[in-house]
Amino acid sequence: MDILHNLLALLSGGMVGLTLGLVGGGGSILAVPLMLYLVGVKDPHVAIGTSALAVAVNAATGMLTHARAGNVQWRCGGMYAAAGIIGAFLGSSAGKACNGQHLIFLFALVMLLVGVLMLRHRNDQGTPNVQCTLAKAPKVLAFGAVTGMFSGFFGIGGGFLIVPGLIASTGMPMLNAVGTSLIAVTAFGLTTAFNYALTGLINWPLALLFIGGGVVGGLIGTMVARRLSGSRGRLATVFAFLIFAVAVYMIYRSVLQGVL
Repeated sequence: MDILHNLLALLSGGMVGLTLGLVGGGGSILAVPLMLYLVGVKDPHVAIGTSALAVAVNAATGMLTHARAGNVQWRCGGMYAAAGIIGAFLGSSAGKACNGQHLIFLFALVMLLVGVLMLRHRNDQGTPNVQCTLAKAPKVLAFGAVTGMFSGFFGIGGGFLIVPGLIASTGMPMLNAVGTSLIAVTAFGLTTAFNYALTGLINWPLALLFIGGGVVGGLIGTMVARRLSGSRGRLATVFAFLIFAVAVYMIYRSVLQGVL
């Protein structure tokens, strides 16, 4: 890649990290469109595999920052991630077998669903100091497994699915769900990236650039999230409409390329 594309990759990684730190997701669901339409990656499968690795590393950085702030429920996140890892591996195997352009079209439809979920849960407050007891385990594990399959199939960290899933299965507050979701985002992303790496579908130099930009963006996003925790509903609303706009653009590109 030339200098311009390197800079675009760093900028895109910064945007990914910023959204992960700010709202616990969104970076991964934007990473694939950024790689395809801004950085210029030609193969959708390479974009998916590379973004999965970059998002996993950026999510791990954000998770540590949230943990220091006391926003991570480790038991809940561990249960959710453990169930989702198997689903992520199965989902990523199915995703590699699909036509790349059809996968991007389906990805756009999922983005629309995610935007709706964000709007529905934008004002959720949750229950402070929630614990993942044995009684809650089946529900948490079920949500984790399903989210993991979606995450692996589309090569996304799944934060925007994990955050509502954690809230629905445990009742934890939004800020705790954001921090805790990064455990699963990291686990799902690494599982998907490993599966794609087995068949050479990761652009390693691009992944490093995304990670570098994402580390800086993630630190900024986490700091802003703490300051704007009371405005999270407004943030979620704005970002949901951003996702709608990107999804519509992806569907438009799919139509031009004759996917439908």
